[in-house]
Amino acid sequence: MTMNLSKREIAVVAITKNGIEIAKKLKNAFDGVDIFVPSKFANSDLSAIYFSESVNQKIGYLFSNYNSLILVFSLGAVIRLISPYLKDKKTDPAVVVIDDSAKFAISTLSGHLGGANELTARVSGLLNSMPVITTAADVNNTIAVDLVGRKFGWVIDNYENVTSISAMMVNNEKIGVFQDAGEKDWLGLSELPKNVNIVNEMGDLLSDDYKAALIITDKLILNQTLLKKSVVYRPKTLVVGIGLHWSTTKETIEKGITSVLNDNQLNFKSINLIASLDRGKLVKGLDEFCRGNGLNVLLFSKEDLNSVAVPNPSEIVGKYEGTYSVSEASSLRASNGILIVPKRKFPPDLTVAISRVMHN
Repeated sequence: MTMNLSKREIAVVAITKNGIEIAKKLKNAFDGVDIFVPSKFANSDLSAIYFSESVNQKIGYLFSNYNSLILVFSLGAVIRLISPYLKDKKTDPAVVVIDDSAKFAISTLSGHLGGANELTARVSGLLNSMPVITTAADVNNTIAVDLVGRKFGWVIDNYENVTSISAMMVNNEKIGVFQDAGEKDWLGLSELPKNVNIVNEMGDLLSDDYKAALIITDKLILNQTLLKKSVVYRPKTLVVGIGLHWSTTKETIEKGITSVLNDNQLNFKSINLIASLDRGKLVKGLDEFCRGNGLNVLLFSKEDLNSVAVPNPSEIVGKYEGTYSVSEASSLRASNGILIVPKRKFPPDLTVAISRVMHN
């Protein structure tokens, strides 16, 4: 599910007495719920936010400030209310509609990426309502192309292909899947759909037998024919170890990491985190690089790093840093995986090594 952490979680809007009772149940059951009720109900025994402006104005505000909206309205009214505020399926909030008797809970907007389908299931279970979910992947019990690996933090490299390949998926066109990195339990179904096959080599996907492909890899894909027929997922499998000086700049770090990734045909979007030596405080250049790229950094003591066996220990590094390896040791320690790129030096003040997180 796509979450905007700058927004609040769930807004429930109720405009009738029955709706208020439904809203109370939701607030008691779920965390992060704010209830919005017209000010004419201000005497109700309810912990709510009362509003005096029009419902249309209030919906516009909530649409921009909450990850999910639960609206106890008629479906037609909701469609009219939210239509002026629709922007993009990747940014619009989840919208779930509940009728005034709670007979139905309807996933109305952002079913997959926004999480409305999941929220509908939760709401219907609580209220004993009939869930109404109409997204094709769900009703056909097939793979939701836009959700593959999302729970693991995977990102889609070429989102422009999602719509067309989703259509092929639900229309039972033959689709190949190749995976050489990341978590294996991404499917979310008990078995593969009949139109989906696993292949052992990425090149097999170029066969005319496959109308489309899903590729799960941390490697660069240079074949344009393959890219045009595929959705590429980037699992968070790469841990980049950094050895540096106090004076090493953000630009030096970015240039070094990019160079190492490109030379080894690895993708930047698959970086899980950055690892290095704990110097008591974060090096300014490293802090700026990680913040600028939304990456976490994990720092280890010299004792921790000295406990890691590495292929390329350095006496000079040991003399000045108190550990015989920083880049290789920190990437191995943080990944608990395998070293795939031994340290590469960028004189005078940077070394880079990369390990891969392994999944059974």
